[in-house]
Amino acid sequence: MTIGATARGVLGLSMAVALVASTVACSKDSVGPAAPGGGGTGSVGVDLPRADSDFWNAYASYVPGKAGEVGVELIGPTNSQNDVQKLISNVDSLVTQGAKAIVIAPQDTGAIGPKLDELAQKKIPVVSVDTRPDSGEVYMVVRADNRAYGTKACEFLGEKLAGKGKVIEFQGALSSINGRDRSEAFKQCMTAKFPGITVFEEPTEWDGSKAQAALETRLSTDPDIKGVYMQAGGVFLDPTLQVLKQRRLLVPPDDPRHIFIVSNDGIPQELEAIRKGEIDATVSQPADAYAQYGLYWAKQAMAGAVPGEGPTDHGSTVIKLPNGYEDQLPAPLVTRDNVDDPALWGNKK
Repeated sequence: MTIGATARGVLGLSMAVALVASTVACSKDSVGPAAPGGGGTGSVGVDLPRADSDFWNAYASYVPGKAGEVGVELIGPTNSQNDVQKLISNVDSLVTQGAKAIVIAPQDTGAIGPKLDELAQKKIPVVSVDTRPDSGEVYMVVRADNRAYGTKACEFLGEKLAGKGKVIEFQGALSSINGRDRSEAFKQCMTAKFPGITVFEEPTEWDGSKAQAALETRLSTDPDIKGVYMQAGGVFLDPTLQVLKQRRLLVPPDDPRHIFIVSNDGIPQELEAIRKGEIDATVSQPADAYAQYGLYWAKQAMAGAVPGEGPTDHGSTVIKLPNGYEDQLPAPLVTRDNVDDPALWGNKK
């Protein structure tokens, strides 16, 4: 079949576009070519997951400023108060108000799936911050490697306890991928590397009062507890320190009665507790970067950009998920050795 001049022109243009697209897709930003329609404009609806956590309150404080830096207009934020039904209602409200992209942090990562698929059908992209939905289409998940949190906590406590003793673990909600990732990795690491350590797993649903009650009970039945793993310092730090103070166990690390504590979050209060010798370590998940890149990817989604896999220019790696992509941000272990590092977000406030 002979190709006419017009057809040849179209074919040539298509090949040129494909070449440019291929080049952009390999950029260090891990952002592929823009899809037709969309120019990065529109408002972003943001829902905050809760107001009873110092970590999430810090994240909320970063959102307005990061929106200005990224160059997006906000609708909200609303607050779903750790209630998935309220989250669904809030998302509907944000869409009604004109949101062209949504940034959320679902605490129940199983129940949000149908709403995500509904939004996808409406061509409203969703960025999930900190948590990875179990199902349902997402444009991007912005989080750190939560399995690494559990492994780092295990290795730290295992070494401090020389592989022997008893540890209590405040598990996050197992309805959340974060709670499952941290719990599973902590258990696998302890079983493989430190079989001489007994771990008491205490479900908390991310509730500080449940952690406090569990610690009080466990110290009564097992007064020789020598380690604590708090999966969320933002909700567990104060209750834990209160119990230890009441029992006169809040002592320096060189005191034989000291209970070694490793946490997750990296809030300023944890860093100060490390300086005081009240706790020993935390894994710093970046509240500032969660806000920044949650909004950044929302803007990319509105522009129709297709994410590319691989390293980014902000020190992370984008991976492909069955239901979208994930931007895996770095989350360092913080101890007395590096607690004053000015790069830690907890030292910037």
